[in-house]
Amino acid sequence: MLLAALFFSLMAATVKSVPNLPVTEKIFFRNFIGLIFVSFTIFRQKISLKPNKPKLMFFRAFLGMLGVTCYYLAIGHLNLSDAVIVNKMSPFFVIVFSVIFLKETLMPRQILALFMAVAGVVFVLRPSFDYSALWGAIAVMSAIFAGSAYTIVRRLTMYDSPVLIVFYFCLLSSVVLVPAMFIEGAVIPTLFEMLALVGIGTFALTGQMLMTHAYQYAPASELSIYNYAEILYALLFGILFWGEIPDGYSLIGCVLIVFAGVINFSAALRRARG
Repeated sequence: MLLAALFFSLMAATVKSVPNLPVTEKIFFRNFIGLIFVSFTIFRQKISLKPNKPKLMFFRAFLGMLGVTCYYLAIGHLNLSDAVIVNKMSPFFVIVFSVIFLKETLMPRQILALFMAVAGVVFVLRPSFDYSALWGAIAVMSAIFAGSAYTIVRRLTMYDSPVLIVFYFCLLSSVVLVPAMFIEGAVIPTLFEMLALVGIGTFALTGQMLMTHAYQYAPASELSIYNYAEILYALLFGILFWGEIPDGYSLIGCVLIVFAGVINFSAALRRARG
């Protein structure tokens, strides 16, 4: 999980390193490279391409694509660490959506964690009524869309394999983004930009594979906390490559969100162990 967090932060840093490329182009390469490898896995394991819940599969893919789009837009206009910190709100939206749609119960500790996480986002983004607030709102939307997609995944795994879920996510994004790239205005990349596009897809795929591999050896309730290491990596990359020194408010917000994650982690662990 720590390695998965590293590769996801490398993906985010690579997205930020090519600001001249359209966001649709970055997302296309992220998912198309994944589609190639996932298709090979499906062929090798002879997995049926027919989903048992096609509507849920479509909504998971669509919401996931919106989440990635908002995330990449936020990375391009916010400090790298701030975009990553706000995106880590997605587990808390999973809690909210799971209560609303999956009828799961909410533990008192999780309520406290939710309030702490919201307070953390306020410290990180420091909302103001100007143009910069737009990108903060888009960062929050990335977490909301990701949280809704993960909530659907929790239901989908009861009917379809994780490999098939990832396949349709990558397939829908790749198909939709081909015309979207030309509408936005596709850019012929330089050699560095081409390497960065391949890197975005490779880092995302590697992170996903490492995370999936980790979940094979330990339950999600015991692993999720390690995903917050991505914030530390993003802080380091932001300082090294863009000189983004986080201010006191961002650090306070980071601590609040991570601490909220610890509380949520302990609550999930207690529930899993009965």
